[in-house]
Amino acid sequence: MERKRNVLWNLFVSTLYLSAFTFGGGYVIVSLLKKKFVDEYHWIEEEEMLDLVAIAQSSPGAIAVNGAIVVGYKLAGLAGTVVAILGTVIPPFLIISMISIFYNLVKDNFIVSQMLLGMQSGVGAVIASVTYEMGAGIVRGKNKASVLIMACAFVASCVFGVNVIFVVISCGLIGVVRTLLAGKGETR
Repeated sequence: MERKRNVLWNLFVSTLYLSAFTFGGGYVIVSLLKKKFVDEYHWIEEEEMLDLVAIAQSSPGAIAVNGAIVVGYKLAGLAGTVVAILGTVIPPFLIISMISIFYNLVKDNFIVSQMLLGMQSGVGAVIASVTYEMGAGIVRGKNKASVLIMACAFVASCVFGVNVIFVVISCGLIGVVRTLLAGKGETR
């Protein structure tokens, strides 16, 4: 019981901290969830984190909240889900509430607009870094089918402009087929 309480507290504090100091949208917080729960705490394996990110991306809603939901559920069930949601939602709620009060005062401020523009560069770097780390993890796994699927998804989306929804659905279906075929191979 004490261990679960400790996990819930660390989960809440971690998601609260990450949500409070993360700018740039859900993909950034997902990358930081990976760093915190895979690299630092070692509560989740890297391959499993990739699966959790895929679930978060393919679910409707904000990816930051979806990511927190799947990580929270994985770590502590329903209680972990609630704690992770609270930790993820409280900071943006408070920040957006405060910004909405002062928005009219700063909406045309040159310094504020330049600060936000500069933050976009940092966000792009964080997303690129996480994409590289997660993609490298797939390549290091030396599963040729996974590498091929990843490359095809990239080409379909970035080169041919296929809508990401279709890419995610297609990859999900491929994953289901691969799992079913692997299951049939084990029962023989």
